[in-house]
Amino acid sequence: MAETQSGNRVKGGVLLFGLALAAILAAVGYRSLSTDSISADDAELGTPLDRLEERVAETPDDGAAWQELGFLRFEQGEYGAAAAAYRKAAEIDPGEAVLWSALGEALVMDSKRDPLPPEALAAFKRAVEIDADDPRARYFLAVKRDLDGDHRAALDEWLSLLGDTPPGAPWEGDLVRTIEQVGRINGIAIDADVERVQAARAGAGVSAGERLTATGAIPGPTSAQIAAASAIPPGEQRQMAEGMVASLEQKLSASPANVDGWVMLMRSRMTLGQPDRARKALADAVAANPAAAARLQAEAEALGVR
Repeated sequence: MAETQSGNRVKGGVLLFGLALAAILAAVGYRSLSTDSISADDAELGTPLDRLEERVAETPDDGAAWQELGFLRFEQGEYGAAAAAYRKAAEIDPGEAVLWSALGEALVMDSKRDPLPPEALAAFKRAVEIDADDPRARYFLAVKRDLDGDHRAALDEWLSLLGDTPPGAPWEGDLVRTIEQVGRINGIAIDADVERVQAARAGAGVSAGERLTATGAIPGPTSAQIAAASAIPPGEQRQMAEGMVASLEQKLSASPANVDGWVMLMRSRMTLGQPDRARKALADAVAANPAAAARLQAEAEALGVR
């Protein structure tokens, strides 16, 4: 029973793309979901998967293309194919921590028996060697402690991750629930520790009432948006989301002083698995709004844009 519960925690933190798409819809202000919004010209270009497959075939050394392919395969539930794409991306850009942690997550999801396969564990360790703050790798390495029966150490590592988590970050709620669940199951009093870390976060960083736009001020998806997004095939979800984000990018080119818009663009690019484009959005935003550079850098950090 404990092994099953731990296994559930391994895979419980995965964000479904239907929800991620709904977050983009809310951020960009899209008011209705319809496949009619996909133009005939877009349809002629093929699905996003088709385009990415062509792109990696034509430019096999394009790490960003392999990363996007991995993200799309992952969102479609093709975890083995996602792992293969992320593995290729990591070979091309071995210094990118996010590629190793994404590879590890895909391997975890693809595993039918081992909740944390050796290659996944190695990928997570590689990620933290490159970037000790990579939240996904830190989460799964703590899961390894939990699986090994060292529940107190796992809790301490999750608490440390919580302490470094920006208020309102997408994984914050799940992380707190995991901490509370593991403590409860194993008879470890943890509530006071959670309260202590939360108090320290509020005192040292942004208060709950002053959350960064990246994690707090963008409205969350409604239940109707989530239901509508879930009803659309994954390939069409991706195509629609890319079209909306491209439209936002065009609007920002015309009105570059919209700082919140740049934050939305960075967030959307990260949701689509395009950190290179998120970094470009950050650079463009800072260039257009030098007085807001500090805020934009803080927003980017909260989103994992490095």
